[in-house]
Amino acid sequence: MNKIICLLTIFLSFSTQNFAQLSNNKDLKESKWHGFIRHDLSFDGRNVSVIVPNKPVSGNPWIWKAQFLDWHTDTDSILIAQGFHLVFINADNQYGSPKAMVIWDKFYNFITQKYNLQKKVALEGVSRGGLYVYNWAKQNPEKVSCIYAEAPVCDFKSWPAGFGKGMGSKSDWELLKKEYGFANDDEAQRYLNNPIDGLETLANAKVPVLHTIGLNDEIVPVEENTFPMINKYIRLGGIATVVPCTKGKQTLNGHHFDIEMPQIVADFIKYNTVSSFLSSSNFHQLRKGLPNCKISFTQSKQSRVAFLGGSITYNHGWRDSVSAYLSKRFTETTFDFVTAGISSFGSVPNAFRLERDVISKGKIDLLFVESAVNDQTNGTSSEEQIMAMEGIVRQVRKTNPAVEVVFMHFVDPEKIAQYNKSEVPEVIVNHEKIASYYQSPSINLAKEVTERINNKEFTWENDFKNLHPSPFGQGVYAKSIIALLEKAFAGHTDADDKIINHLLPKRLNQFSYESGQFLATSTAKIDKNWSIIEKWNPNDGTGTRSDYVDVPMLSSNKIGSKLHLKFKGNVIGVAVAAGQDAGIIEYRVDGKNWKKYDLFTQWSKSLHLPWFCTLENTLTDGEHTLEIKISAEKNIQSIGNACRIRYFYVNHK
Repeated sequence: MNKIICLLTIFLSFSTQNFAQLSNNKDLKESKWHGFIRHDLSFDGRNVSVIVPNKPVSGNPWIWKAQFLDWHTDTDSILIAQGFHLVFINADNQYGSPKAMVIWDKFYNFITQKYNLQKKVALEGVSRGGLYVYNWAKQNPEKVSCIYAEAPVCDFKSWPAGFGKGMGSKSDWELLKKEYGFANDDEAQRYLNNPIDGLETLANAKVPVLHTIGLNDEIVPVEENTFPMINKYIRLGGIATVVPCTKGKQTLNGHHFDIEMPQIVADFIKYNTVSSFLSSSNFHQLRKGLPNCKISFTQSKQSRVAFLGGSITYNHGWRDSVSAYLSKRFTETTFDFVTAGISSFGSVPNAFRLERDVISKGKIDLLFVESAVNDQTNGTSSEEQIMAMEGIVRQVRKTNPAVEVVFMHFVDPEKIAQYNKSEVPEVIVNHEKIASYYQSPSINLAKEVTERINNKEFTWENDFKNLHPSPFGQGVYAKSIIALLEKAFAGHTDADDKIINHLLPKRLNQFSYESGQFLATSTAKIDKNWSIIEKWNPNDGTGTRSDYVDVPMLSSNKIGSKLHLKFKGNVIGVAVAAGQDAGIIEYRVDGKNWKKYDLFTQWSKSLHLPWFCTLENTLTDGEHTLEIKISAEKNIQSIGNACRIRYFYVNHK
């Protein structure tokens, strides 16, 4: 530690004279750049600028800006204030050519050896700067921490050639052909080392990429540059995020636009560059790992991976990156990815829809499951969390004893507050209890995000934004999940390695939902006040959820409406659409005492929420009769007495 402090003190004590001596350049000039010290010097006859932070971060991380030093400086200023160096060498009119790459190689060696900068650099390319950063990164992936590009040129046939839909630049095209040594357009078109080409090495190195783009860019059209390149990079297993900037002024035919979230860009660079950041492995429990998956994915030509959860699983982001990683990691295997995320759903809905939405798709080799956010938000009882999460594991292992399950705990503000009070959220305790009992890996992203925020790696307000993560937050999730998979899949797999089936131990809870299933509403006997609406839609301006709109719904809003249902099992519940007019139902099983259940939720004013109401879950396993009637009572906030049933659900021991 003393050695580090000593080195840092020496670095901070550099005067302009010392800087000039180290660089062997007597013409160094010092000035101000957006409030920071700027050194201008010459290297190999080219102008160089180095913006020096007031207090460098340990390790001396830096940004290498390929073009336009003074364009959109907000992100750069944030990073310099946080201890980064900003470096620029003028290689303009070389368009990322092989000759420019020779200059970049020499300059990289100079700047890192003489100025003690970190060996891995964050590359930043604006517009034509994309040609430089990607061409150099592909040659030097081990030297690149991440790439940020704004409206980048990814294929010179788009700009400056203008062979596609873009406007092009005739003068730049002639300069580029001369710089690259192309005799004519045909030879240039046959060139196969644009940024969009040969991305395998960069993707294999897992260099994270972030692009900000304008959707109406007519100079560097995204359809010819960012979109095809990022799609190719993801398919190769690379980690990539695209942020469309749609607010503010769009000038120069859409090529110039405001960067809506410079803080997110800054934190993307910082998160992937600063070596003092926390390791994701601190938040992983690998337990027995994923040995069956490793063998199956290596030896099989067909595998199926399922993602079960709520809206964070349903939305695009981390899930796409994980899918791309698996496809790239096991290139000879064709994957069927089952996307089974439904907004608002926690462990109970997931346990009862598992058969329909996951198991029915065929043999599952790997299941990712997340219910920690909605279990806590929905107020699922501690006991029912155990019953449902254990039921999920046992259900999927009854159909394929070799299946592996990865538990994930996503973050929300309530969990952050609890961890900051040194409390472990009860929902995570419960889910971890199941993961540990069945020796399944788990990833505590709630704790990871909390500790990374406390470590000042990023902020909730500016970076994560919401429990539905921003693109930056999706990247944090993906990076952590992939890190666990990399560790689980490390080592060699022999051709004769055998898959070992998991034996199901005794249930932790005797009433666990290991045989959960839906019953159609048509199985109920109803009075004249009920009706089945074949394509129910509220048409009242409030929200709906997938699978709960334009589908059959057993519905009544008449006080005293009755139905009864004969069923087999030890659990009975109703899955309802609980909107602004949700009422109170009275129910009983096998003629016992009547009980009440208020269907109105805290979200019902604005959303016909899919709400799973477990009425009884400790019955003897056998035949029973459920009776329901609509109560004259209603929640004071409700505007009606409606009961709309999408499914009944039951479970057998």
